[in-house]
This record gives sequence, structure tokens and C-alpha cells, in this order.
Amino acid sequence: MPLVEHLRELRNRLAKALLAITAVTIVALVYSEELMQFLSDPVPKCPPGVTSDGGNCAKVVFSTLMAPFSTTIQLSLTAGLVLASPVWLYQLWAFVAPGLHKSEKKYTYAFVGAAVPLFSAGAYLAYLILPISVKVLISLTPAGSENLLSLGDVLDFTLRMVLVFGLAFELPLVLVMLNLTGVLTGRRMAGWWRGVIMGVFVFGAVITPTTDPVGMIALAGPITILYFGAVGFSLLNDRRRKRNNPDAELDDDEASALDLTPEAVGAIEPVSAGRALPEQATGPGETGGSAAHRLNGYDDIT
Repeated sequence: MPLVEHLRELRNRLAKALLAITAVTIVALVYSEELMQFLSDPVPKCPPGVTSDGGNCAKVVFSTLMAPFSTTIQLSLTAGLVLASPVWLYQLWAFVAPGLHKSEKKYTYAFVGAAVPLFSAGAYLAYLILPISVKVLISLTPAGSENLLSLGDVLDFTLRMVLVFGLAFELPLVLVMLNLTGVLTGRRMAGWWRGVIMGVFVFGAVITPTTDPVGMIALAGPITILYFGAVGFSLLNDRRRKRNNPDAELDDDEASALDLTPEAVGAIEPVSAGRALPEQATGPGETGGSAAHRLNGYDDIT
């Protein structure tokens, strides 16, 4: 396919993805108040008449005049990006899929079908541990101080946790996609397991604000399990690919194995030398032609 056709297809894919995100964003604007209430539920709000003294509860407020408008727009755009993920994930994979073999294109729908549940599982897990995270953070408030939390900051913290957990759950799917396209082998992924486990637990400790190990294990544990699941799938896929094509794992500049076993040489057959030049047509005892130019029985013509 020419470069112009690739660019035209990329433009069409991006247009469809942006159209889906815009449509979902408009719907989210209509239900923005319900979304704000849902995302701010993990915060232990103070009942009417109760002051936020220390770390018992908090009051959610808007700190600036433009905060209600900017928070609503930010929340709607984020909801459009997340809820329209099946559409733009499919457009992304459909743009990459033509470069695969026909037997590998069947994974297109499987990619989208796996990406959405994985992201949803990560987002749901983040929402489950959010009340614990918020309570731990609020409990650090010293006595005599009130917790006046900006709704924009609360929503930003909640959305960041949901997006980070959801995207982290997509890591095994990315590894599987790289294996299906031949970029990464299962053996190489299996060799990274020590560094991956260490990196996942460090990432879980940094991204979760709680001081207890519950949040870290809640994020790192499922990702580790999904990682080893991706390694197992990649090893099976590499075995299938090698069975169908023994040279599948070779690099483009790597030679395949050759049979270099020496074979027995047969008897030497005499070969008469033909006379290639017209000047060589005269025999050794003949006159004329090139006889005058012979030296020790050889032609000196050449």
C-alpha cells in the first residue's frame, strides 16, 4: 500500500475515534453532576453541622469561580476518553492489523475484547481501594485543622488512580500484541521476570498513596499474575509459529542452518580444452595462423 493510502487510512481511523470520544463526552456533560457525586463518594464527607476537626471527615468545596466549569469539562472529557475506549482501541488495532498475516488477523476482535475487561477490572480495583487511600491521607491531618478539599482535586486524584490502574492492567495485553507481531518472543519476556516483578511492586508502592502494603499488593499482585499469563501465551504462540515455520525466530540478517557435511568426491573425468580464439585453430605442427606466435608451445596472443 502506498504511503498516501496509509496516511488516508490513519486520518479516517483518527476521525472515527475522535467522533466516538466527542459523542460520549456530550453525553457525560448531561450527566456530569451524577458523575461528580459518584467519583467523590470515596471521600468521607462531614454531615451537616459537623466540623472537620482533624482527620475524621472532610468538606468538598469549589475554591475558585471557574472551578465548577473547568471541573465539569475535565470530567466529561475524561469520561469520553475512558468510555469510548472500545472504539478507539479497535481503530488502533485495525490500523496495525493489515501488517499481520491472514492467520493472525483473527486476533483483532480478541484484542478489543480483552482490552476492555482488563481496563475495567483495573479501574474497578482502583475505585475499591480509593476509600482506604483517602481515609489514610485524611487521618494525617493534625488536630485543630479542617479538611476543605477542592472537588477538582478530588476528581483529579480519583481519575488519576482509575486511569493508572486501568492502563497498568493493559501491560500484559501489550506484551501479547508485541509477541503476535513478532517483535518480542516469549523466551525473552520470561528472562525479564525478576526485573518486571521488582518494577511492578515499586510502581505499586509509588502510585498508591497509602502507607500500608494493601494498596501496593492490590495493584502489583494482579499485574504480576497477568504478566506470567502473557508469558505463557507467548511461549505457546512461539512454539506454534516455530512448528509452522522452523526459521520464524531467525533475524532478517541471520543465516539459517545449513548441512555442511562433506560428500565423497567421484573420479576425475578428463576434459579436453577447446580452442576459443580463431588464432588458435592452427595445430602445433602446422604453418600459418598463430604458429609464428607460439612460445614454448603456448600462444602469446593473450
